[in-house]
Amino acid sequence: MSTAELCELAKQNGVKYLAVTDINNTSACLEFIKLNKKTDLKPLVGIDYRNGIAQKYIGIARNNEGFRQLNAHLSHHLHKKMDFEDEAPFLPDCFVIYPFEKVVSLKKNKFRANEFIGVSIDNLRKLKFSEYRKLEDKLIILQTVSFRNKKDHNAHRLLRAIDNNTLLSKLPDSEQGSFLNKMLPLEKLQNEFEEFPHIIENTKKLIDSCKVNFEFGREQNRNLQVAGNSEKEDEEKLIQLCYKKLPERYPDKKEEVYVRVEKELKVIIRLKFVSYFLINLDIVNYARSQKYPFIGRGSGANSVVAYILGITNVDPIELDLYFERFINPNRSSPPDFDIDFSWKDRNDVTDYIFKTYDNTALMGTYVTFKYRAVVRELGKVFGLPKENIDKLSSTFFDYNQLDYLEKLVLRYSRLIDGFPNYLSVHSGGILILNDSVHNYAGTFLPPKGFQTIQIDMNIAEDVGIHKFDILAQRGLSKITDAIEIIQRNQPDAEIEDIENIKKFKEDPAINSLLKVGDCMGVFYVESPAMRGLLTKLQTDNYMNLVAASSVIRPGISSAGMKEEFIRRHRDPELRKNAHPVMLKIMKETYGVMVYQEDVMKVAYEFAGLDLDDADVLRRGMSGKKTSKGQMEKIEQTFRENCKKRGYSDKLTDEVWEQISSFAGYAFPKGHSASYAVESYQSLYLKKYFPLEFMVAAINNGGGFYDLQTYIQEIRKCGGKVHAPCINKSDHPNTIYASDVYLGLGYIKELENKTIQQILENRQFFGPFKSLDDFIDRIYISIDQLSLLLKINAFRFTDVDKHELLWKAYFKLNKSKPKSNQALLFKPQHRDFELPEFERSKMIEAYDQMELLGFPLCSHFDLLKEPVENGLTANDLKKHIDKDVEIFGNLVNAKKNGTSNGKYMYFGTFYDIVGGIFDVVLFPKVAEKYPLRSRGIYKCFGKVTSDLGFISLDIKWIARQATQTDPRLVDTGFKTGIQN
Repeated sequence: MSTAELCELAKQNGVKYLAVTDINNTSACLEFIKLNKKTDLKPLVGIDYRNGIAQKYIGIARNNEGFRQLNAHLSHHLHKKMDFEDEAPFLPDCFVIYPFEKVVSLKKNKFRANEFIGVSIDNLRKLKFSEYRKLEDKLIILQTVSFRNKKDHNAHRLLRAIDNNTLLSKLPDSEQGSFLNKMLPLEKLQNEFEEFPHIIENTKKLIDSCKVNFEFGREQNRNLQVAGNSEKEDEEKLIQLCYKKLPERYPDKKEEVYVRVEKELKVIIRLKFVSYFLINLDIVNYARSQKYPFIGRGSGANSVVAYILGITNVDPIELDLYFERFINPNRSSPPDFDIDFSWKDRNDVTDYIFKTYDNTALMGTYVTFKYRAVVRELGKVFGLPKENIDKLSSTFFDYNQLDYLEKLVLRYSRLIDGFPNYLSVHSGGILILNDSVHNYAGTFLPPKGFQTIQIDMNIAEDVGIHKFDILAQRGLSKITDAIEIIQRNQPDAEIEDIENIKKFKEDPAINSLLKVGDCMGVFYVESPAMRGLLTKLQTDNYMNLVAASSVIRPGISSAGMKEEFIRRHRDPELRKNAHPVMLKIMKETYGVMVYQEDVMKVAYEFAGLDLDDADVLRRGMSGKKTSKGQMEKIEQTFRENCKKRGYSDKLTDEVWEQISSFAGYAFPKGHSASYAVESYQSLYLKKYFPLEFMVAAINNGGGFYDLQTYIQEIRKCGGKVHAPCINKSDHPNTIYASDVYLGLGYIKELENKTIQQILENRQFFGPFKSLDDFIDRIYISIDQLSLLLKINAFRFTDVDKHELLWKAYFKLNKSKPKSNQALLFKPQHRDFELPEFERSKMIEAYDQMELLGFPLCSHFDLLKEPVENGLTANDLKKHIDKDVEIFGNLVNAKKNGTSNGKYMYFGTFYDIVGGIFDVVLFPKVAEKYPLRSRGIYKCFGKVTSDLGFISLDIKWIARQATQTDPRLVDTGFKTGIQN
């Protein structure tokens, strides 16, 4: 049950004192204390220490220091994966309670002053006949509460079965909590112990001596307050750094810059956020020292101080960004920088933070059960056959046709849906605190080895713990890897400084890629929706790309603002339709609200609110927490100011309605601008070094599309893609001039140790000369070698791979000793007379599909029947408003729901020559022709042009049959059909 439900249960039973002691966990403690700040229930907090299901003892915190001691003791054992000892260590500010049964089994006869024996109603019969009844001052009530009712207990048993990966019928009693562990009315509990008044008295004394107190509220700030030696020194350092670095960012030294810097510094110092800036600066300076790329984004991009220091690369003056969007003078909690690092570098940056700052942890998060996953788990627990589980999980079934067990699975799946499943790590939150992390909760150690707190960001922020966002993405590593690959593949090439964003923004060749949506592989702008938007907008500059990055967001699109923005952008006459006041305020976006900051602009310039209130308005409308009554007060001021300015009530209502419906969905302009900067860096590489950039893209996991799509893009850019080769391939993909060799890591079931051995041997002793040479130098099983031979990794020998495979079986000595040392004397290899094998492109393709997941030939080559016409994506613009038939290889299909509960598909295809075209299947067609599987389709539909973006409105679509796998055909000694 949730903490709130537990408190309600206590209230119903007249309980005035309650201790929350979860098993090896303190996630609920702060929430429990917060909920009972102003109630009659006295909250005690502690931990139930267990090894698996074996309960050792319970710790109760006497005070805040005791809570820290309990958390530190728990965390030490969780980090080291150590069992808890039978007896607790001395924890001076805690009470330790040993369950009566445990005391009896241990025959424990010595107790410290803070140690007690916990007795439940169930233990009272045994206590009467036990020696321990004489230890009157050591006995207290320990009545466990785990369940409210039978349904709770049943759900618990199901969860235990899931955890033990067993059938419910085989779940041992020892793995289940007792149904007796329910909350009893206080009166009943006292009646049960009336024979032992000293136990009740002891319990009250223990309770009365416990008080753990925390202050809650967003105005709390428990983050590290001093980055250097003192607050004064920090302030002086921040001011000096700003004015020293200012000329680098603003060589012309405009007066408005100095005014803005002075204003920001005053606010930062007054609100005591100086350490926050200096810590973030320290983190990015470390990244720079290691040559790690990073992007400072989010609302932090609204600060000119952050821009001058180099925490972000977005100029807030150029973009007219309000500082108050980031920090308004009434703000109490620290601001929020989001800093993106490459996925390869973030671990090292995190390690630096942990080594540099004492009280550090990763933010925790609670992963909850999801309905469909619970259905699958419970299906297994009840022993249902796989096909029944698949049916229930798919949600396509008639409830009335289900049997009793199937209905039971659904009933309990609905109950367990949303329950906590396990503790995990927040995607980017790092805590850097003023005091010990264990003052607030226990910590655990996930696989990456950084201690992680057992609370999530919601309760953490309530108690004043505010995270630093250190995030990871693959777009940045595409950029750095591409530069390394260019330097290796084209050593004489001149590469522009990747930080020279100004030059990229002004390059017509780069902007022309945006204009036509040629952005495959480019961070944030490669999806079909984004390519379509860029084409419609005819985007050819930085500011327009910034707008596009925000306009694409779902809320703006669904509100119709996206279409209105596109129309006004393409047709200046339509800009006159904007309300004059809105057009004046948002001239850059033609009077259309596009950014979160637009809420502030309208409130400030239209209604005359000051920027502080305007930011509170934006936060409140975005669903962020604000003080009680604050929003109502601001709305009143908004309306009063509008009246004073002579606006009609109708106009005021219209504007208020617009910002209300818009604010919750918008993107910060600084966020969009940060992403646009990274997009331009990628676009530069894509334009001038397309092959190296695409190799870097697929080496970093690609992006929106799958590997086959990026391979097609490499071909489109003039590259030739080869299957893995033992002499040319590395673990990732490599490029030699325009030849791209797929990595050995792509071969399914080829072990990493085999790849490592091949690469190390090749590095020390040079390329392999033949199969015999390979067998002499590499310790490998016939299974692993056959994978390399089937993918044709020995094609440099000019011997058919089937012949090599036969020879490998004859030659490979299974008892060959394992050694990586070069042989002093090479053994003589016998050769064998084998019949001639027929070569088949079709067998090659199917071998590649088996081992790589896709063929390296065109999918069109695999069709049973060749395509009937040669219409390509490039030809579609000649057939606007006409019905055409075109063949395409499905790249991506997106299923979207409609307002009337139906669905439609948006699809992207490659044509026979590698050109891309997009299709739409409206609900009637989508129902009849669902786009569910990859393959070649014959597409018939009407060509439409929406502001220059060509797509096909599908009327019918048919998947084309491919040739049968020739390896499955019994052809005697032949290996396939001659092509």
